[in-house]
Amino acid sequence: MSANPPVSMNEEPWEEDVFDEDADGDVDYTESSGEEYSEEETEDAPGSQEGKGQDRDVGEPEQEVDQDFDRLVREIRAGDTSAGALSKVWDFDMKDREAEFKDDLREASGIGRKRGRKPGRQRGIILSPQVRALIGEGNQAYVDNDIPSTIRIMQEVIRIEPRAGSAWSVLAQCYDDMGEREKALQLRIMAAHLNQDPEEWLRLAEQSRSQGYHQQALYCYRKLYQLDPSNVNALWDRASLAKEVGDLRTARHAFLAILKRVPHDLSVLAELRPILIELSDLELCASLFQDSFTHHQATFPTGQVSNLSAETSRTDHAFDLMEIFVLADLYNTLGQHEQAIHTIRKGCRWLQGRAAQKFWDSCEDDREWDVPAGSNTSTTSGGRTVSDGEVQPGMYPLDVNARHRLAIARIKMGDMTEGKIHANIVLAQQIGEYAALFSEIADAYFEREMYAEAGYIYEMLGADGGTSSLYVLLQAASCRRMIGDIKEAAEVYEHVIEADPTHNDAKMKLAEIYEILNEPRRALDLVLQVIDSRRKIRNGGRQDQEGENMTSAPDASGTSLFEEKSRLGKEKMSRPGPKAGKLTLPQLRELEASKEKDAVLSYGRVKELWARMLAGDMQADREWMHEAESLVESFRETRALFLTTRQAGFRGMFPRAKKRKQTEEATEDSMASRLQLELGRDTLTKKSKSDGVSQNMNSFRTISFDDWLRLMMQYAFNLTERGHYDDAQDLLRHIMYSNGFQKRSHQDAIRCALMTCSITVGRHDIVVEQSRKLVNAHQFNNEPLRILVASLASGLHSTDAFLASTLSKHMLRELRAHDAALKNPDGLRWNPVLKRYGVGSKVDDDEDEGIDAGHAGGETVGKEGQDTTGAQGEQPRPRLPTKENPVGVAVYGQICLAAKSYQSALIHHLREK
Repeated sequence: MSANPPVSMNEEPWEEDVFDEDADGDVDYTESSGEEYSEEETEDAPGSQEGKGQDRDVGEPEQEVDQDFDRLVREIRAGDTSAGALSKVWDFDMKDREAEFKDDLREASGIGRKRGRKPGRQRGIILSPQVRALIGEGNQAYVDNDIPSTIRIMQEVIRIEPRAGSAWSVLAQCYDDMGEREKALQLRIMAAHLNQDPEEWLRLAEQSRSQGYHQQALYCYRKLYQLDPSNVNALWDRASLAKEVGDLRTARHAFLAILKRVPHDLSVLAELRPILIELSDLELCASLFQDSFTHHQATFPTGQVSNLSAETSRTDHAFDLMEIFVLADLYNTLGQHEQAIHTIRKGCRWLQGRAAQKFWDSCEDDREWDVPAGSNTSTTSGGRTVSDGEVQPGMYPLDVNARHRLAIARIKMGDMTEGKIHANIVLAQQIGEYAALFSEIADAYFEREMYAEAGYIYEMLGADGGTSSLYVLLQAASCRRMIGDIKEAAEVYEHVIEADPTHNDAKMKLAEIYEILNEPRRALDLVLQVIDSRRKIRNGGRQDQEGENMTSAPDASGTSLFEEKSRLGKEKMSRPGPKAGKLTLPQLRELEASKEKDAVLSYGRVKELWARMLAGDMQADREWMHEAESLVESFRETRALFLTTRQAGFRGMFPRAKKRKQTEEATEDSMASRLQLELGRDTLTKKSKSDGVSQNMNSFRTISFDDWLRLMMQYAFNLTERGHYDDAQDLLRHIMYSNGFQKRSHQDAIRCALMTCSITVGRHDIVVEQSRKLVNAHQFNNEPLRILVASLASGLHSTDAFLASTLSKHMLRELRAHDAALKNPDGLRWNPVLKRYGVGSKVDDDEDEGIDAGHAGGETVGKEGQDTTGAQGEQPRPRLPTKENPVGVAVYGQICLAAKSYQSALIHHLREK
């Protein structure tokens, strides 16, 4: 009798549940870690691995009881036999399976060590006499054609000893005889885990594939590769099937594994290239082709003579012109234009049998490929003037497609002289035959904002009926508009709309031009058409989605061991756009709730330790700094607290965006409102302002911003005392830009804290800088000046900061503004940006950013110097002075005295009386 504990399950339900549901498992994949899967970039890079992995004992897996099978048995014994429980046993993640597959690749190639494998037991367990007797009884029942008895007996054998492989095989044959091919296939897969026969796994993979169970077939191919790592055909079948069903990551791993066995194989690279491009792994793709290029150059050092024509027949294993084009295109796409140029020049030279002529690499231009003087394209190429002492042009032939790659690379990297030479040669070809090349050159010119050159090519393409398209016409119109031909651009847009009346982008562009041409009625008509069209599309999309939800039927995946759904559809839904991989709104709210809970606990601990920390308790000080650091970093890492519209205040982590459609629809509504206003329709005049009102919040994660500020200031003080003044300064300057600290009181407190830290380390220049900002923020107020004088106190370094030219100029401007407010209030102008008064329209020079004494477009002051307030929502304007102020004059006089300008100092001190 086996030592395994009996399984509590009835015969009939066990029969139906086990074989109606999935019947396979994978323990290694559930035990694999995410870190192992993340190492694929370094492990998948193929190289010359010939000879590696040959010492591996291929029979080693046959000496192990397959752990996938053991996992299945444990799961069945741990739970009940309901269909739900068994379905969980077969609920695998294909990404996890890939991790275990990569382990086998690592072991086969001799790189690293295989993880997650536990030493297995020897195959061929000793069956108890009872089990052997039951197996004999079941075999006899099968010989007697008593299928029900055979099934019942073999189920009992499996219940007692699941590792009895013959029981699974006989049971599979019974279901095969009954015509239930799917159940038979599942049972054979179970038996294959025990038999460890590569040929059997191959047969099972082919059967699964023929029955449409693609994920099950991929699993069987993986098991086959585990047992026979030298079977490249199995890897190819696995890669081809994965590519067919859209499982691009599995196909990627399989093809890279083939490259480890047969490095630099061009047929494998041809299959792998579209997969890597679809996965946006262009760096790896370029690296593979570059390695293959280097390998073929080393194998054929003299090069392969070719006439460099795209129509030339190419051998199956030759790195030819097409591969060079692919490599150059990859480099151009990656923005490595110099590499693309090097690839074309070196590759074409090698194919022409001139690999030894390396002196051409010393030429920065492409004179090697200049056209002869008598050719048809020499007049359009622009020619080249070369002195006698330089390398003369080579006049070697170059394929038009290769020259096109050179033109694109030269133009995009800004080398217009060489780029135009190549581009003109390409543009001299037949436009119908090389329309794609023309369009790419035009796009390169457009990207470099060379609209005249790009527009000329777009118009050439648009004039030919075989090459014209809506994209070409729209680009031609954009070029016309950018060079100032507004009316011509409007004509092109009108032509596009005539060809496609539903093209909303063209309508919006044309509406913008009509507005510029002062034709608001025509512009408004187009905008309203676009709004109506988008509304119909949105409503129609909802109805179509509801119809799909009502008519969608459940996916019948049959009796496959895996979820048989096309991964192509899943990847298309999950890959495009920036939303792929992001958390949903409920998940974000849950994450924010957990962070809020942690912040509350940390702040509570900070308050408990605060008094002890101030008293000098070292242990409490270390713990306080640790908790405060986590709170401060969590605050600074929250993007919602540091928005570009910081003056609007903090609206919460999940604000309600009433104007969420701030994209194309918002532009359309805005333009429609503006055009209606121009036509005299005043009904929408206040709509834009009323929509933007929102309620700000005064706390973040239940902690008020006043408490946050007090915590950060204390943390900055402690950092300064520990010699980390730079970190403290960075913290205080950073939180000045936070939405939560835009109140004037918060800004003043932060600046005072920064001055305090600066005084501690002797950075008096920072003290002067922040004092001047306080003076700017509180115009005609003496308190910032008193803070300035008190902060500098005495000493040589503080005196040097007091004598800075920027401070003296700043004080002089303040005195002029004060005198103007007393003697000529009408001469003052209010600057709404800086929120301070300036004298006249002349802007004085100042080295400090953001300090501007006057503004030509400012508002004049009221006649009697009364305290006027700004627009709604702005802070009140400072009250104008009504009498002389001796404080500012005294400070400026002291600056003159310290600068040894005694006459100026005497004059200003006499004004104080």
